[in-house]
Amino acid sequence: MNTSVIGYPRIGKDRELKFASEKFFKGEISEAELLEVARTIRKEDLLAQSKAGITYISSNDFSFYDNVLDTAFLFNVIPQRYKDLGLTELETYFALARGYQGDKGNVKALAMKKWFNTNYHYLVPEIDDDTVVALTGTKPVDEYVEAKQLGIDTKVALVGPFTFLKLAKFTGSKKIADVSPALSAEYVKLVEQLTSKGAHIIEFDEPYLVRDLDSADIELFKEIYSSVLANKNGAKVFLQTYFGDIRDIYAEVIKQDFDAIGLDFIEGRKTLELVKTGFPSDKLLIAGLVNGKNIWRNDYSKTLSVLDEIGTYNVVLGTSCSLLHVPYTLANESKLSEDYKKHFAFAEEKLTELAEIASIAGTDYASSEVFKDNQELFEGRKDSRDEEVQAKVAGIKEEDYVRLPAFEEREKIQKEILNLPLFPTTTIGSFPQTQEVRKNRQEFKKGLKSKEEYVEFNKQKIAECIKLQEEIGLDVLVHGEFERNDMVEYFGENLNGYVFTEKAWVQSYGTRNVKPPIIWGDVSRKAPITVEWSKFAKSCTDKPVKGMLTGPVTILNWSFPREDISIKESILQIALAIRDEVLDLEANGIGIIQIDEAALREKLPLRKSDWYSEYLDFAIPAFRLVHSKVKPETQIHTHMCYSEFTDIIPAIDAMDADVITFEASRSDLQILDSLKANNFKTEVGPGVYDIHSPRVPSVEEIVTALTKMRAKIEDHKLWVNPDCGLKTRGNEETVKSLTNLVAAAKQIRG
Repeated sequence: MNTSVIGYPRIGKDRELKFASEKFFKGEISEAELLEVARTIRKEDLLAQSKAGITYISSNDFSFYDNVLDTAFLFNVIPQRYKDLGLTELETYFALARGYQGDKGNVKALAMKKWFNTNYHYLVPEIDDDTVVALTGTKPVDEYVEAKQLGIDTKVALVGPFTFLKLAKFTGSKKIADVSPALSAEYVKLVEQLTSKGAHIIEFDEPYLVRDLDSADIELFKEIYSSVLANKNGAKVFLQTYFGDIRDIYAEVIKQDFDAIGLDFIEGRKTLELVKTGFPSDKLLIAGLVNGKNIWRNDYSKTLSVLDEIGTYNVVLGTSCSLLHVPYTLANESKLSEDYKKHFAFAEEKLTELAEIASIAGTDYASSEVFKDNQELFEGRKDSRDEEVQAKVAGIKEEDYVRLPAFEEREKIQKEILNLPLFPTTTIGSFPQTQEVRKNRQEFKKGLKSKEEYVEFNKQKIAECIKLQEEIGLDVLVHGEFERNDMVEYFGENLNGYVFTEKAWVQSYGTRNVKPPIIWGDVSRKAPITVEWSKFAKSCTDKPVKGMLTGPVTILNWSFPREDISIKESILQIALAIRDEVLDLEANGIGIIQIDEAALREKLPLRKSDWYSEYLDFAIPAFRLVHSKVKPETQIHTHMCYSEFTDIIPAIDAMDADVITFEASRSDLQILDSLKANNFKTEVGPGVYDIHSPRVPSVEEIVTALTKMRAKIEDHKLWVNPDCGLKTRGNEETVKSLTNLVAAAKQIRG
């Protein structure tokens, strides 16, 4: 059986791309040096897949920042404000991704959103009335040729035109119908360029097909591909979907002249059912049966049983989505016990799984050693449950999800006790993680520094951070989170049931990589986690200090969860653990507690009909479970970022927090209309500036943002804050930005 990989990780096994890019941003290496690092990574990735014997290997899956941004750049979908900067091509590319502030101008970055139901982020293309769609780039062609020179004839992976248009933001009078013919024509030109260089397989990635589609969407898809498929120029054209099933358009898709159709059998609830209704005999069915989003070993018995069911078709075994969403290789994990490692498969190991499954599919596999070894592995996972934790979850009552008194009464009590000014200022939590902060943490973990030295260093940084915030004039302070490597990994390290890696990095956006912990067993709290840090911060000031926690939904969503425990049960286990921490903070005098749910939306089904039955009906109550037992005067905050929240505003309000801060700066405050339309009761802090860009917002810029907010949010409910934590920023820009933020709030108060 042939095999196919949709895409491969591209950050480098040791995050070489991250470090090279950051050096380039600082002017420490040249553009040529950065390009050479990228070439080396692409070569290693291609050779790894070739060595594993993968039949269909992708090129053009590499990106310096994001493939959607690459596509925008490829087809000249670049707003004029970036072109006017007069930068080099690569510098302009990064200006779209990160913003630019320098001698050539001052522009914000493009909006950034979560890529479907993952923790990866894409840059939102902007199409205005002046946009002229034209094939001006050569990246897919260049990377195909580069792979061919290595002796690897790849399939060229492209973000499909339908998905690109559906994700784009139209800022003028133009609509999708005005742009789609031109974009289709330019894709046809790209196909011509690729085939002229010898490309014989071109893959169009169309993940948007797994969403709810109406008749207009289906017609748009047919119109686009009637043009593309009529001009194959001798190439085979593959259609690849992932993150769900294509129930709304399956009947139409299989009629089209695609040579192969890739379907997700992991997250596609109805994929097998759809295929069993019939699949064309003249097409390849690329069956996504090796999970591209989780790190557990594939259960060969389940995969092979599906292959048996669809064995009458011309099947290729594939990944469910790009392997971008898992780490590179277990070979980097020198400290992880083999007892754990044997249960995991990162990208490199998934290549082996593809090869092994393909080698025994269609045979009497039950007698093969490969199959027996795999099944023995799964038998060994059945003894890792904690009965006490399971009993606590079973004992949760309906009243445990309800906080009393009601929000309106709590709001009055809190305003009287906290006595904050109008438009109170605060931050989201973390402050810059400087080199010395990271060094302190690393030396402690390596045993090079005693616990006393480690704690003393952090206390000094906390005291400095509190003093800095007082000098800037912020109203509600934070301790800075200098003890935390990551907002999820840090909590995982202090909970039972977790396993940790050394180098299992996964790209979140651009140069931001995360190392998700692994949920190995049932989760519970070992001991208080943040209390001592918050108590010390509180002792340094007379101003209110927020206790900073990560919520249960985000901890689950930003971990690699077990596949044999339901998402609901895992979230409730974590919620009970975080509730213990909330109550301990309150008992130690912390009157404001922020429980971040940055990843609330990530496990939300992509189809609206499944939202409540499969997710929101337990995710929202799980958040309430965390804070329902606190006193009325304790103010509960939460934070959410970089997702489409406008359509779940009622569910967010039902979390019954007292204050919610949103990412809003990159999306031009679009969420404000939804808040107003839904009579949002919770106090709210839409981010007034983008922390993922190095540029410093002016006082005037923040005043303008706040003025827009006041038109949609009542003054007594409006908070002033950045749009996310400041961990990734430098000290100098942070101080300048927060100083301007406070000045803007004071100006508005006046």
